[in-house]
Amino acid sequence: MNIIIPMAGLGKRLRPHTLTVPKPLLPIAGKPIVHRLVEDIAKVCPEKIENIGFIIHPGFGKDVEENLKAIAKEVGATGKIYYQESALGISHALLFAKELFTGKIIVAFADTLFKAEFKLDTTKDGIIWVQRVEDPSQFGVVKLNDKKEITDLVEKPSTFVSDLAIIGIYFFKDGEALAKEMQYLIDNDIKEKGEYQFTSALQRLNKNGAKLMTGEVTEWLDCGNKNVTVQTNGRYLEFIKDQKLVSDKAKIVNAVVIPPCYIGAGAVIENSVIGPHVSVGENSRITDSRITNSIIQKDATVSRAVLDNSMLGNFAIFEGSSLDLSVGDFNTIA
Repeated sequence: MNIIIPMAGLGKRLRPHTLTVPKPLLPIAGKPIVHRLVEDIAKVCPEKIENIGFIIHPGFGKDVEENLKAIAKEVGATGKIYYQESALGISHALLFAKELFTGKIIVAFADTLFKAEFKLDTTKDGIIWVQRVEDPSQFGVVKLNDKKEITDLVEKPSTFVSDLAIIGIYFFKDGEALAKEMQYLIDNDIKEKGEYQFTSALQRLNKNGAKLMTGEVTEWLDCGNKNVTVQTNGRYLEFIKDQKLVSDKAKIVNAVVIPPCYIGAGAVIENSVIGPHVSVGENSRITDSRITNSIIQKDATVSRAVLDNSMLGNFAIFEGSSLDLSVGDFNTIA
């Protein structure tokens, strides 16, 4: 089994945080989004994961590449890096990792996290993971027949056709067949809205005989902008609240931590109340503050602050005030 993760986007909706760090490497409950994604896929995958291909923008740098390879290694896989310079659509991006489209594969978008209670059935031709939503007009959805087979994929339908929204994780038993359909789009310059769309390749795969089914998750978590990323951090902390989340190497001095919270090694919490639903990265220092529902990344400093629904970057410094913040790496606000 191979996993392919397209993540070459610049994450503009999460700026300023994505000016220095790719969105998939922003932390959720102390681990990068893409790390959580890989772990969660591994939990539902019944087969050994051989390779994980990360399709990235070439400007991300060697440190990012090494971090991604380390994430793959943690689940026993080999991490491979591929580059996409121009944003010409998901089908275009995925073909940079064409060598991995052999046998059984999973395609997963790196800004999606989920909770699922099933094991992946790798005997099916293909599985598109979905969740029921109240307003399907905002999503790509799948249409089913009486046998629960997918008959159509519709992007942001203006009239109701289905409430099963595509969350961005897919399984295919025949990776070569999918690659062939994506290559067909490129060879024949078949675009929609100026891009080689992944849904176009899936529709062709479906019409050429592949029986695509759905895998329904119990919860779907988005990381598209600051507010939903902070909310996702809170929900994920709830998922893992029975795990040890406060490092033994953190210092809690005259402070209260209201669980669930993640506090990394080397962090110092002094004369403060933290939580619930707060993640504090390694070596960050928080003094004389009250923080709820927030993400404080590594090596940050916060003092005399009251924060909620906030996100502070690595090495950020914030002093005083009651705010809903989004502060990028290395910024100082005092």
